[in-house]
Amino acid sequence: MSDIVFLYVTAPDPQTARQIARTLITEKLAACVNISAPMTSIYEWDGAIEETAETAMIVKTTAAAVEPARDRIIALHPYETPCIAALPISAHGSAPAFLDWVAQATNP
Repeated sequence: MSDIVFLYVTAPDPQTARQIARTLITEKLAACVNISAPMTSIYEWDGAIEETAETAMIVKTTAAAVEPARDRIIALHPYETPCIAALPISAHGSAPAFLDWVAQATNP
């Protein structure tokens, strides 16, 4: 098992995603953040079906930095309940040099 974790996060727009990403990289809480926009999210909130444009982010970090990264995202995020899901990455099938790079670039 690898100590690399990807955080799947959604943001309301690309600008918010970029702000969060730059903060995480500057603070060494992530090695890289991929931002993809736009996407459509359909969900129920407060009893109503909502459909909104959102921006998805994949935050590449380590197990040691995942909780501080999560907490920083929550602090910066405008949503009352931001989507933040931690996905552990298996070393099996992953590129060893990539896993090493994420580990070296992340220093909480």
